[in-house]
This record gives sequence, C-alpha cells and structure tokens, in this order.
Amino acid sequence: MNDTPGWASPGSAPSDGQEPGKSGPDRPADRPGSEQPADRPGQPQGHGSKWSKEQPPPAQWSAPTGAPAPGQAPPPPPPGPGWGNRPPAAGYGGHGSWGGGWGGPPPAAKPGVIPLRPLGVGEILDGAVSTMRAYWRTVLGIALTVAVLTEVVVVLLQGFFLNDTFDTINDPNVTFDELMRAMGDTMISYGVLSLISLIGTVIATALLTTVTSRAVLGRPVTTGEAWRDARPQVGKLFGLIFLLLLIAFGIVAVGVLPGILVTVAGGGGAGAALTVLGGLGAVVVSLWLMIRFSLASPALMLEKQGIVKSMSRSVKLVRGSWWRVFGIQLLAMVIASIVASIIAIPFAFLADAFSGDSVSGLLDGTGGSLSWTFLIISGIGSVIGSMITFPISAGVTVLLYIDQRIRREALDLELARAAGVQGYGTDTPGS
Repeated sequence: MNDTPGWASPGSAPSDGQEPGKSGPDRPADRPGSEQPADRPGQPQGHGSKWSKEQPPPAQWSAPTGAPAPGQAPPPPPPGPGWGNRPPAAGYGGHGSWGGGWGGPPPAAKPGVIPLRPLGVGEILDGAVSTMRAYWRTVLGIALTVAVLTEVVVVLLQGFFLNDTFDTINDPNVTFDELMRAMGDTMISYGVLSLISLIGTVIATALLTTVTSRAVLGRPVTTGEAWRDARPQVGKLFGLIFLLLLIAFGIVAVGVLPGILVTVAGGGGAGAALTVLGGLGAVVVSLWLMIRFSLASPALMLEKQGIVKSMSRSVKLVRGSWWRVFGIQLLAMVIASIVASIIAIPFAFLADAFSGDSVSGLLDGTGGSLSWTFLIISGIGSVIGSMITFPISAGVTVLLYIDQRIRREALDLELARAAGVQGYGTDTPGS
C-alpha cells in the first residue's frame, strides 16, 4: 500500500540493531514475550540500562504523569489508533515530515506554478495567472503576435468590405435584391472574421499549452521551443476544432429542422414553437457534448494523440466531473470576457471621440460606415484584451486537464519525477 515514493509504510517495524531512542518498541510491554532486559552480571555495560528495575504489573501500565528524572528524556505517549499517532518513520526527516507523527500529510511538491496534487478552483486560476507572471516574455510575446496578426486582418476586412455593406443596408432607396445581396455579403464577411479569429485562437492555444505544461514543471521555455514542440500537432488541432464545430452545428440543425418543416408546410405558430423547442434542446445537447470534449485540445497537444483518440481521452477525464469542468470553464470565460470588456470599452469610446458618432450610429441604426480611425483605435483595445484573455483561457484549460489526470491517473507522481523532485525517483524515458 506504499504507492508514493519516499513515504515509509505505516506498518513497518524498526530494523534489527536499531537504537532504542530512534523508535518505540514493536509491541506493547504488557504482551507475553515482551519482557524488557535488565543489566545482569556478564552483560555489556549499558545493555537495557534505560529500563527501570521495577516494572508495573502486566496489563496495568500507564503513561507516567510526573516529571522525568534529571537528564532523562520524557517517554513517548502511548500509541493510539490511526497513522497520525505513529512516530515518524526513518527517512522522513526534513522532507515531507508529518510534523513528528501527529500532523497532517506532507505538503505537496511545487516545482512550478501549481502544487502537484488535486487542485481547487482558485489554484487553477492562480496557476494560469502565475504562468503569465513567471513567463511573461514568452506568454505575452505569443499572445501579442497572434493578436496583432489576426486584428490587422479583421480591421482590413471591416474597412474594405463591411463598410460597403453597411452603406447599402442603411440606404433608404435600396432595392430588395440589393438589400438581400448586402446582407449575404455581411454574413460571409462575419463568417470570415470568425474564421480568422478562430485560427488565431487555435494557434495561441497550441503555443500556450506547451508553455503552461513547462510552467508546471518549473522549466523555462522560449517562443521558438514552444513552436517546435507544438508545430507537429497544429494541423490536428485545426481538424479537432473543425470537427467539434461541425458536430455542434449538425446537432443544432437537426434540432430545428422538424420545426422548420412544419412551418413550411403551413403549421404557423405550431411550427415556430417546435423550432424554438428543438433549438433549445439542441443547444443543451451541444453544450453537454462540448464540455465532454473540452479537454481534447490539451490531450491532443501534450499526449501527441490523434483527433478521435484525444476526444475519447477527454470524455474519459470529464466522466463524473461534468459539472465541475463546466463551472470552471464558465468561470474562466466570464473572467476573460470581463477583462476584455474593461480594456475594450474605453478604447471604443476613445475611438468614438476621435472619429465622430460611430458608436451611437451603430446603436440607433442611423450610422453608416466605420471610419479607419475608429477601427484602428478599437483594434488596439482588442489586441490588448487578447493579450490577457488568450493566456487565461489556454492556461485554465491545460491546468484543468492536468488536475483531472492527477485525480484519476496519479499524474502528480509522473510530474514530480519529471521535475526531479527528491523522493520520487529519477525521470524515466517517456514519462
């Protein structure tokens, strides 16, 4: 039952020849065969000298209550049930001690940003933030590069394409065909913008996953090292994200299809109600599946798994902890959204002050195209917000994955050995 390296078994007996002061007797003195030796003629001097010549009757021994004799150490208290009352086993001294045998378990090793044991919600969030602080050059460098590249493309698309569609939609003399064409172009443009943002998020997540995994071990990592480690899996990560989106859209389409068919067939209100109910049910099922697959990304990146295998690994890790995983992911998303809004809103009003009434025009529907000044200033705010939200989102997901593996697979032992923590053995290939 001694599964943890470096921890002595609570049932181990003292070795032969051990000094009497190192550990208590192996069995109580009131049991048969436990008579204590006394000094006799012919014995070496000092043999049994610590035992009094006058012993209490059997089965009536009790701990002395008086003060010990001068120069004599006080005797240990009588043993009690449980591990906490055992004297500390040999080898505990100074490393992982149980406080002399009466304290709690030894503190978990912490070679990096988290302790190597099951984590609480606060420790997961703190680990993500600690990774940003400890590796700020690498983390902020990756987040800034990805955010700038994606935001430049977004601003260019908004300035050259979305502005024209806004002008057409807000034109009072527009024809029906022109209006439908402009709305179609707007949907396509927003789809392209979402795809670009998704690409940036996937690349940032892939790189930051590697950084966070090194931060857990307390090992430094550069941007180049993170890219070399993540590059073989980036293509698979895109495939995983695309497959998950396809599954979600497919479920929603199947959920609303019956209501749409009833509505087309002349069902009217019944068809609309069926569409709403089917859509709500599809959203619930999609959310349930997405949480079950939410740890597939770190499993794919860190275990070098394929797409399907990483999804099955995520299902296995989340099983029985769905609500916990959902709550932590939701909390991280809310925190990231609040931080991004705190940063982006002032930049939006600053852009409005420099460029005119762009914000108010968009809100009341009377505004036209967005000026380049507005797009650039608001884009700067988006870049700064992404620098903060990318590491938080990726860090929480990776640490949640590590926490689930610690709880289910004792990954903390592997991590401790990989980090070179004393008492856990040496690192083995492939660990």
